[in-house]
Amino acid sequence: MVRAVLRIVVFELKGLFAIGQWLVRRRHGVPAGATVVTYTKAQTFMLSLMLFAMAVETVVVDLLLVALDVPALLRFTVLIADVYGLLFGVMLAAACATRPHVITPGELRIRFGVYFDVRVPVERIAAVRTSRNYNESSMVTVKDGRLSVAVSSQTNMTVELSEPVAFVRPFGGRGEATLIRFFADEPGKVMAALRGDRTAEPA
Repeated sequence: MVRAVLRIVVFELKGLFAIGQWLVRRRHGVPAGATVVTYTKAQTFMLSLMLFAMAVETVVVDLLLVALDVPALLRFTVLIADVYGLLFGVMLAAACATRPHVITPGELRIRFGVYFDVRVPVERIAAVRTSRNYNESSMVTVKDGRLSVAVSSQTNMTVELSEPVAFVRPFGGRGEATLIRFFADEPGKVMAALRGDRTAEPA
């Protein structure tokens, strides 16, 4: 429990830092010459809609509480919770925008904001292909050595490995995978960057 709480605190701090990077248009962990692969398009519309609705709700609820002459302590508690919800949404958007997937000559780095990060050595990649799935159950799922890193319940890339890679789940649990599914805005860009002398299979 303590470890999970500490990880949440770290996530929040990294999220705030991501907002700063977003404002100055900088990305985290992208070395010179690396191929940047974004994954935000699938969630941008829904996240924007959610943030707008939350902003409207925050104003309406606060006005309603004032009109009902609710005690200040309760009113400010609700207001802080609503503002935090807005801040969390902004942190999520900023973290995903500033922490894209990264492909270098040595590794494929698959990320989801500040919450998940797995590094795959390219020599362990046996095959890569496009493979669309629209019913992923959560952001990160692991089952029978298969890791899925989804965006809006979607994945569209599959990477098969010759050897397992280790990773840390969002709340600290550890796992290994020999197959990874993830989402990329431009699957063709991933295919081109990883093709090399490995097997690249079409959808």
